[in-house]
Amino acid sequence: MSDTKTGPAEDEMSDASAERLTSAPEDSAADTPAGIGVRGWLRWMWRQLTSMRVALILLFLLSLAAVPGSLIPQNSEDSFKVETWKAAHKSVAGIYDRLQLFDVYSSVWFSAIYILLFVSLAGCIVPRTWQFVGVLRAQPPAAPRNLTRMPVYAAWRTDADPAAVSAAAHALLKRRRFRANLAGGAVAAEKGYLREVGNLLFHFSLFALLAGFAWASLAAGSGSKIVIEGQGFANTTTQLDDFKGSRFYTTDDLQAFGFKLDSFTARYQTTGADIGTAREFTAHVRYWNGSDSEKLTKGDIQVNHPLEIDGSKVFLNGHGYAPVVTVKNAKGEVVYSGPTPFLPQDSNLTSVGVFKVSDYGDKDGKRTQLGFSGIFSPTSPITPDMVKGWNSLFPAAADPRLILTVYAGDLGTDSGLPQNVYQLDTAHMTQLKQDGKLASAALKPGEVWALPDGYGTLTFDGYRQWAQFSVSHRPGNTIALLGAVCAILGLIGSLFVQRRRIWVRATAGPDGATLVEVAGLARSESARTAEELAELAVDLQSDAPALDDAAGDDTPVPAATAPATPADPDSKE
Repeated sequence: MSDTKTGPAEDEMSDASAERLTSAPEDSAADTPAGIGVRGWLRWMWRQLTSMRVALILLFLLSLAAVPGSLIPQNSEDSFKVETWKAAHKSVAGIYDRLQLFDVYSSVWFSAIYILLFVSLAGCIVPRTWQFVGVLRAQPPAAPRNLTRMPVYAAWRTDADPAAVSAAAHALLKRRRFRANLAGGAVAAEKGYLREVGNLLFHFSLFALLAGFAWASLAAGSGSKIVIEGQGFANTTTQLDDFKGSRFYTTDDLQAFGFKLDSFTARYQTTGADIGTAREFTAHVRYWNGSDSEKLTKGDIQVNHPLEIDGSKVFLNGHGYAPVVTVKNAKGEVVYSGPTPFLPQDSNLTSVGVFKVSDYGDKDGKRTQLGFSGIFSPTSPITPDMVKGWNSLFPAAADPRLILTVYAGDLGTDSGLPQNVYQLDTAHMTQLKQDGKLASAALKPGEVWALPDGYGTLTFDGYRQWAQFSVSHRPGNTIALLGAVCAILGLIGSLFVQRRRIWVRATAGPDGATLVEVAGLARSESARTAEELAELAVDLQSDAPALDDAAGDDTPVPAATAPATPADPDSKE
């Protein structure tokens, strides 16, 4: 005789330990302050802080708090841009300063959220881990007294011995990789521990991810440098254009290495709708590690493919042109010679820059200095456009031209005040004139400009390319990456592995036949539990064949669908 039944999900289990399918610690008190006085309130606040609900709220607040850091310029990234922003928004700059919106990631409020999230995760993970260890060391919970209350249930009568049926069921469940225990005339089996392992892995990985970011912010440093073809760079503060350190990474911790930029390759799309789009940026370098700058190793640095040297990474961030000029004074003496980087202003690399000739010497018995303000057009138009002027037509240097104006006077370089190397301070300078007009020239490589008023000559010798590099040291990146990967793996395990229990009980009836009962319980509603129970029942037929009944049905098949398992109120997943 066979009997198939699915019990109502809302019925109360006869055995609380059998019902509980999570290793989350049970709340020992109601969701209100326990006890009386300060200790009770502290205990209640700790329970709230270490609950998963509060951890999720803090995680959301952390992501929300990071938004201003991506919208408002930060001192840690570009202090000059911050000052420019303040000058353009004077009405709110003071308020933003008081709210630490220009230093979001080191602000008091951001750090408070970060630390609270750390504490919350730690307080949630530690007891849950010990609870899970206890579950692994314990035997699966014994069968409830009334198996018919289980969501999936099947029973049949057989003439096999109860002990033999129990032994056969125990062996079958073992072969199916269940943790099985035979005690009290019933078999209790459990499977799907990887679900809780996935949960714990996810939480530990999240903790590691936050720890990695925290360590990176405390022990990270970065600097940038523009290097012209043929020139080199050493990783020292005197050669870096800027440096941003941290509490545990200062200028004393800079790794000893450097490199020489032998050449730079830039390729662009020359046809079609994407004409001018970059196809390749590659810096060809020779680098050294340590104090011996003669032991060079060849390497290439590309966008998103940094060069890693001694724990630091060298990224390629930008590219441009450095016009090469030679300036001679009225006596024919060379007073300025070499390449000077110009800054790109558009996608076609129309670039602007200045030449500051601070050692020009004397003119008419007076010490004077020259300043040239210029535009470099890699592929210049034949004549300047009425609107765009000498703006380049293409980013590659197909027809380069250097357009210059000249000033004489005091550059202000001897005042001791900092100056922008890409701008000319003309407050104490006079723009020279030629033939009654403001002096200017549009030079091609090799051409010479005779400066007005007998100031000498300027020769446009050609150009070199420059590359901007960023040297970054972030020791926490590996920890954060591993944390992110493990968090994904843990999430996959917690979502796709089902924690489930199966019980098999064989009892002798008054008529001499043996009643075999099988029941299953899972964390969530799934047809897989019923299918697994049906497979077990079918496999048991060889050791406990069902007795024929009047209907001729001799194989028990549990229902394919079952009512939802009661939600576990103690779960913190």
